[in-house]
Amino acid sequence: MMKKLISILLVVLMMAGISLPAFANGQDNTTATPLQFGADGQFSVMHVTDTHLDDDNVDASVWLIAAACDREQPDLVVITGDNVQNCDDASKTKGYIDKLMSVFESRNIPTAVTFGNHDSETGAMSREELMAYYNTFSCSVSLDDGPALSGCGTYNIPVLSSDGSAVKFNVWVFDSNDYDGNGHYGNVKADQVAWYKAKSEALKAANGGEKVYSLAFQHIIVPEVYDALKKAKGKTLFAFEHIINKGEYYMFDPNGINYGTLNETPCSGYINEGQFEAMVGQGDVLGMFTGHDHTNAFGVKHKGIDIVNSLSTRYNGDAFSTQYGYRMLYVNENDTSVYTSKVVHWYDLFSSEDVADLRSAGDDYGVSLVRDVRFKGFFQKMFTFIERGFASVFTGRKVSYPD
Repeated sequence: MMKKLISILLVVLMMAGISLPAFANGQDNTTATPLQFGADGQFSVMHVTDTHLDDDNVDASVWLIAAACDREQPDLVVITGDNVQNCDDASKTKGYIDKLMSVFESRNIPTAVTFGNHDSETGAMSREELMAYYNTFSCSVSLDDGPALSGCGTYNIPVLSSDGSAVKFNVWVFDSNDYDGNGHYGNVKADQVAWYKAKSEALKAANGGEKVYSLAFQHIIVPEVYDALKKAKGKTLFAFEHIINKGEYYMFDPNGINYGTLNETPCSGYINEGQFEAMVGQGDVLGMFTGHDHTNAFGVKHKGIDIVNSLSTRYNGDAFSTQYGYRMLYVNENDTSVYTSKVVHWYDLFSSEDVADLRSAGDDYGVSLVRDVRFKGFFQKMFTFIERGFASVFTGRKVSYPD
């Protein structure tokens, strides 16, 4: 209750022009240590989400994530919730976190974490306790915003120019919270929206009045995703029921800008407190990247912003999980108003040469895992190719691939 009252007060103060960090504790506890474009002018982000690590999948998932990091060498990893199984024994939860974070720690990859609906749904550790433990790793650039904002893990990460002279780009990380008072999926709250607007204006002012372009990451997708889809005439193939408006079905709009694969209902929150419209108004967010819906890997453009869902980054050992994977995002400091994106499925990550290299290195576990991924992935990839082609013809979509 106290945190909620503080949040309401801070919204009023920020709207009156008083900055949140100065009021909260005399220092900015919502801005992470800046990162930097490389000497080549590039900055890359790996989006990892919905790992759901537990005893059944932790070893395979962590091995694959490590292999992906070695291949991609990202400048930043952003992990957007439903990260590990929160157990009644906190030491077991920490053990899962240890395995995940050690991948990035051992490779010196800056890592930003926020939470989903499941992270603190059960188990011994609260969101704040989880964040505190993630931050015991030196690679973590995550922040606990303290009592200033709803949730835990809403902050921004400035990206400096390659010469370190100025902020050239920005990464927003939001805690989209877990559930609302009625048990529906959560959303970014009004005080977080007000914080974003104030921070966006501060970045703009420090940049000589020019907006600082950015990407935003959170667990739960915004309700405006349905505005970018096409309302179907009824229940039909490749149309999915609206999460709130039961009996309404939505599919890709062949006349809109969209790509990727829509395999399930976009599960947004039921309450909309203006996050997306605030970003439209500020004009600095190029794309919003979410997880939550494990089998969706798609993007739609609405009011100038890409609303994007990334695949679950884990491996459960079943055939379907071979299509899981990760998303890579790339920005060049010479033109930060655009970015490029690619999705890598586990079934596309390895070749027969990789198996030979692993065997030569004596990595028997890796050989077994990669063989499993490639074998099951062959069938999954074939089924996915057929499904995408059929969906393209059936819905009239002009673009169905890549993700």
